[in-house]
Amino acid sequence: MFHSASRSITPGIPPAVTAVGLHVTRGHKKILRGLDFDMEPGRITGLLGPSGSGKTTLMRCIVGVQRLTAGTLEVLGNPAGTPSLRHDVGYVTQAPSVYTDLSVEANVRFFGAMHGVTAADTAEAIAAVGLESLARRKTADLSGGEFSRVSLACALVSHPRLLVLDEPTVGLDPVLRAELWERFAAMAAAGTTLLVSSHVMEEASHCSSLLLLRDGLLLAQLSPAELSERGQSQDLEKAFLRIIQESNASPDHRGASESQVAS
Repeated sequence: MFHSASRSITPGIPPAVTAVGLHVTRGHKKILRGLDFDMEPGRITGLLGPSGSGKTTLMRCIVGVQRLTAGTLEVLGNPAGTPSLRHDVGYVTQAPSVYTDLSVEANVRFFGAMHGVTAADTAEAIAAVGLESLARRKTADLSGGEFSRVSLACALVSHPRLLVLDEPTVGLDPVLRAELWERFAAMAAAGTTLLVSSHVMEEASHCSSLLLLRDGLLLAQLSPAELSERGQSQDLEKAFLRIIQESNASPDHRGASESQVAS
């Protein structure tokens, strides 16, 4: 089926995340429909698709705050939502989750206290997002880009094995976006697995693997080079649009769309 992803995990290395037949329905609306994929550990996986494609719902499933309707989802060898994963999975939502009346350092220290981290861990997390010079400043006095990076530091302080980032670069200028992607690459090189959602196709080139979502269906799992080849364009946005056009002509997509409307 066109929405089933190819499994390209390195032999002998267990995947960081495995989804099999993953479905999520809210009310009468099917949000995710039969997703199958693996995420390789120590890599950046991009979760790409237009608004409303199911990206945030999938991320909520992975961090264990979204109930599954059907299928299975394993995270770091355990069912998603297993209590022990709370110390191993970091999650940064689209809306910054920090206290504006506290300093950068106090925010990171507060979230770190939930995991029993040290002062050195707090300083390391702040340095990782380039906010050392602003550590004592209240977050209410920061710029938008700086504010977003505080949320990232709060997620990094516990040294998560898996970091889930929901559109972390939205609203940031090109320089800040580039800096963040450099930091993500360094984290992956150090062994952290990252899942980064975006609707900006140019960011796909920073990822090792891509999950392409549309209308709750997984159109493909492939590398940026494979996306370019399959979509017959060096422009990744044009390549993705071509894959979408192919999916529109698929009987699977037409049948699924009709079923969703009927429900």
